[in-house]
Amino acid sequence: MTIEKDIAKMRKAAGLTQVELSRRANVGLRFVRELEQGKPTVRLDKVSQVLSLLGYELTIRKRP
Repeated sequence: MTIEKDIAKMRKAAGLTQVELSRRANVGLRFVRELEQGKPTVRLDKVSQVLSLLGYELTIRKRP
């Protein structure tokens, strides 16, 4: 699965619309839509905000 599908799935499991998620995560609705569409220009700090609201955290690991 990809992050955009994971986030959409988590949002729906939490019973949130895109509008509700954007408000609660303090990000724009356009950002949520672009995130769920897999746009490559999304900001990681905002992705982290969305994931935090859904109970997850973004972890970046260096490849071995």
